[in-house]
Amino acid sequence: MYLPGDDKDEGRPAEAVPPPALEPIAARAATVSTLAMAVAACGGGGGSSGGGSTGGGPPPVATVRKPQTDAEAARFLLQASLSVSTGTIAEVRSEGYGPWLDRQFAIANSQSARTFFADRGYDRVDASRFYNSAVIGDYMIWSQLLSGGNPVRKRIAFALSEFFVVSISGINLTWRGPAIGEYWDILNRHAFGNFRDLLQDITLNPAMGVFLNTRGNRAADARTGRVPDENYAREVMQLFTIGLFELNPDGTNRLSNGNPVETYGSADVTGLARVFTGYDFDLAGLAFTTEVGGTRQIPDPEYARRPMTADPARWVPARTTGFHSTEAKTFLGLTIPAGTGAAESLRLALDHLFNHPNVGPFFARQMIQRLVTSNPSPAYVGRVAAVFANNGQGRRGDLAAVFKAILTDNEALDPAGVTNPNFGKLREPVLRFVQFARTFGARSNSGNWQIGDLSDAATALGQSPLRSPSVFNFFRPGYFPTNTEIANRGLLAPEFQLVNETSVAGYVNFIERALTGGRAPVADLALDFAAEVGIAQDAGALLDRLDLLLTGRQLSSGVRDTIRTAMEDVPLTATSTNAERLRRVQIGVALILASTDYLIQK
Repeated sequence: MYLPGDDKDEGRPAEAVPPPALEPIAARAATVSTLAMAVAACGGGGGSSGGGSTGGGPPPVATVRKPQTDAEAARFLLQASLSVSTGTIAEVRSEGYGPWLDRQFAIANSQSARTFFADRGYDRVDASRFYNSAVIGDYMIWSQLLSGGNPVRKRIAFALSEFFVVSISGINLTWRGPAIGEYWDILNRHAFGNFRDLLQDITLNPAMGVFLNTRGNRAADARTGRVPDENYAREVMQLFTIGLFELNPDGTNRLSNGNPVETYGSADVTGLARVFTGYDFDLAGLAFTTEVGGTRQIPDPEYARRPMTADPARWVPARTTGFHSTEAKTFLGLTIPAGTGAAESLRLALDHLFNHPNVGPFFARQMIQRLVTSNPSPAYVGRVAAVFANNGQGRRGDLAAVFKAILTDNEALDPAGVTNPNFGKLREPVLRFVQFARTFGARSNSGNWQIGDLSDAATALGQSPLRSPSVFNFFRPGYFPTNTEIANRGLLAPEFQLVNETSVAGYVNFIERALTGGRAPVADLALDFAAEVGIAQDAGALLDRLDLLLTGRQLSSGVRDTIRTAMEDVPLTATSTNAERLRRVQIGVALILASTDYLIQK
């Protein structure tokens, strides 16, 4: 990927002060991390533009396509999963891309968010007052991402969390942890299910209901001038299904007289908003517990997991009449007759959205961006959108088929993509940290994964899962840094919306703290470098291993030479201590994670 400013010595963050154990790293990172230098000049990245990517059709159906090298297997795993191991490389090489994915799609996670909270007493009413806590939601999601379970399912769920966005920071309700936990569990349950089912469950999820104002939304009242809240109606169209402009099957804009055609207008939003009226929390049959040392009545956390209901008999206090709009609901060419009930109105509305021709290409393009490349060719988008429309067995919205199509398309797998300057994407900070932690056997010292909100760019990652600053995610799919070569080439670079001088320095310092251990904000994290320490005396072998596991052997020869020189600055002999060996390992890991060859996923 081309990075304007590669030839400029600009913007090395002076505040990136290393801990004493890793003093050479920040100095070396100035040489190795091209991104750290380029960001001050441009903030840019790239991907493949239409026609500029490797292209081509999907592999022949009758042939099981397999990686020819460990590097090809690792590259695939870094698109499809959360990390790489020598074991998974061997599996993919033996089974082939498609069969390996099929097997992963069938594996459930070892622990849900619900069981995470229950196992630790985080869903009990006691003096700890977890019902007021947001940080237990952070503990849960870091536990999910950094350890165990099915990393392919979780990788897809994380991508979905950046499409159907809900943020812990934006939900104010009792039991925020279990509420965001159920949202995460829904994404995992439906990751390889059907888009229509996922859309239904997300719509009725209490966290989403609070985040986008469906919960408590009421029908119009002419006496008071009240009208239904339009927030969810607008976002379910703009962000979750059809987007702002009509699309061709390949994701390009459909034009009329040379101009994009809008998908909906204000009247469509108003009509659809009536569908999302009359819903509230389902509290039927649930107990309330008096808080310790107070009088407040705390509901069972199950209410934050149950789908919202329009049946007023299930509310607290219960009612005989609800607040669902009885008016006709007209939007996008559909009219739901006056007097239609809440459940039937919702079914008809979501069916209509689901069957809109925009959904396939709109969803396909963004999922390709999250997993493979920032600028997929129209042909790539079109192939995946076609699978969304029909999985080959007459079913629409089959997510397992869609994600398999994304990850096994020739444009994703073609080795030529590694050297194509217009192909790839910037790795998100969260995914860098997750890969790093999983690669080196992360565990929690407390057993509770006490890692909180890492959104601060100066002291942490500048991004934290399920903590998007708005419904528009951490970055927009159409973002590109202006006044850069990226813009000149007509490319997009969504993740670069998170990049600035502060975030670059903060990331380097964060990785150094995580490497040395026992330091905030990841003091609860412990890593295992035993395999690396065991071969540390052989700098070449150590670098080969790190290069394979972290980049899929994509370090350039120049970067490898720089890193190897830095590693060999720590002389080792047969009698060297494990601490000395570990220091060499830490230097190698830190410099790779700071390098542009790593930061840009190819």
